Amino acid sequence: MSALLAGELAWYATGRFYQASKDDSLADYGYFLHLPFIEAPLFDGAISETTAHFTFAAKPFKAPEIDNGALKLGLDPVGEFSLYLQRRPAGTYDNPASFGEGKRIATFRRTSMVVGTTVDATVGKKTVSVVGANVFSARLTASTPFEFGGHRYDLSDHLGPGITQFGTAGTVPIEPTPKGYKLVLPFTGSAVALGRTA
Repeated sequence: MSALLAGELAWYATGRFYQASKDDSLADYGYFLHLPFIEAPLFDGAISETTAHFTFAAKPFKAPEIDNGALKLGLDPVGEFSLYLQRRPAGTYDNPASFGEGKRIATFRRTSMVVGTTVDATVGKKTVSVVGANVFSARLTASTPFEFGGHRYDLSDHLGPGITQFGTAGTVPIEPTPKGYKLVLPFTGSAVALGRTA
């Protein structure tokens, strides 16, 4: 498949945000539901984190928070995340580091601070968080060619300089929380390619 056009779908991904108990740092880990340029099944069996060949892992970061009425804003700093090819899928939410195993095929760096927004609502006499959302752009800083399903790929050929992703997060914590973490929230992300500038 040729390079994606600017604004064309780049991927669908899902994963979880993890907040560490030790220092409150955050990181997100997960896998790809769809990569339109891959011409082979992305899963070794039924779709799940444990069968995903393509995963991602972020470098931990700290995000200050501010309140604005019913909105809670998380200010994520510029940071990096990487994509991995797991020929033998090993991802599990019980061990988020497992999503960073296998062959690293690309690294992205967010182009600026990311403002994540959580919306609160009053239900009866109780205030609850309803949904979280964010949007960010990230530049492709490294890409390594790889073979998969009988084809050779390089993300720099398909995505151009990077992506813009739109994310939606749940607000009900995942239980039980893995050891070493105080909070885990599920999310999904939809990205479009930035496309070539020339």
